[in-house]
Amino acid sequence: MMNVQTPVQPQPPVLQQVDREKIYQWIVELASPDTRENALLELSKKREVVPDLAPMLWHSFGTIAALLQEIINIYPAINPPHLTAHQSNRVCNALALLQCVASHPETRSAFLKAHIPLFLYPFLHTVSKTRPFEYLRLTSLGVIGALVKTDEQEVINFLLTTEIIPLCLRIMESGSELSKTVATFILQKILLDDTGLSYICQTYERFSHVAMILGKMVLQLAKDQSARLLKHVVRCYLRLSDNPRAKEALRQCLPDQLKDITFVNCLKDDNSTKRWLQQLLKNLESPTGVPAPSPGAQGGSGTPTSHSGMAPGSIPMPPQ
Repeated sequence: MMNVQTPVQPQPPVLQQVDREKIYQWIVELASPDTRENALLELSKKREVVPDLAPMLWHSFGTIAALLQEIINIYPAINPPHLTAHQSNRVCNALALLQCVASHPETRSAFLKAHIPLFLYPFLHTVSKTRPFEYLRLTSLGVIGALVKTDEQEVINFLLTTEIIPLCLRIMESGSELSKTVATFILQKILLDDTGLSYICQTYERFSHVAMILGKMVLQLAKDQSARLLKHVVRCYLRLSDNPRAKEALRQCLPDQLKDITFVNCLKDDNSTKRWLQQLLKNLESPTGVPAPSPGAQGGSGTPTSHSGMAPGSIPMPPQ
């Protein structure tokens, strides 16, 4: 009778345990300036495959302080701007680890309470178009993007106490396509929160700034079309139309390019954005019942209302 042997189950490779020990070693090496650069590089590579890396980083002695030190160390290189590619790569590895901490449910709240995102804002203030600065801004935006992706009220409440909205708007106006996309995504996530929508539509100045930048983006997108960026812009407009006063203003200042066939080819394979745009136009078809705006009734701006071809910044906001 033939002997049928049971297949031997594969054992977990020893390499996994070695890798785990390596992770511990690299975290320890973050504490020393002499070994930190390589540890930053190796840990940033592993952040996607080590599920509990964030708690390990947060609770290990001196690690977060070391990451913040990496950030602070290059402040002098951003003003006046002389950041090198090597400096940018190194600090972006540190930012990648902070993004890991921001993404994890066990560490996110403590990350916010420590106000760590504020350390990144000087990078978002930079305007240099060179690759090291663009990479730095994009990675910093990635940390904020990881926070808002969770759709947690605590995150939105924190961000609304900071200058993140004007920082995102500036990048939306003048950044690279990828940076614009992440910045617009962050604004979209803030708008999708009821508190965020209320905050932006609370005053003429806030709404006007947002509407002006979105309008400029549409004009630019009409020349250099990007489906992924347009998607976020349309979603921002659609969400703004959920606010009665903003809806009334958008009926007069929505760019004509969103009403005609400018983006037909760009959106031909993007059904969700096409639906959002159709819903936006439908929302703006009929009056909301809010009193029609009149000259001088824009929160003290004194700017007369006009049609959709109005100058940038002349966004009407009906009185409350």
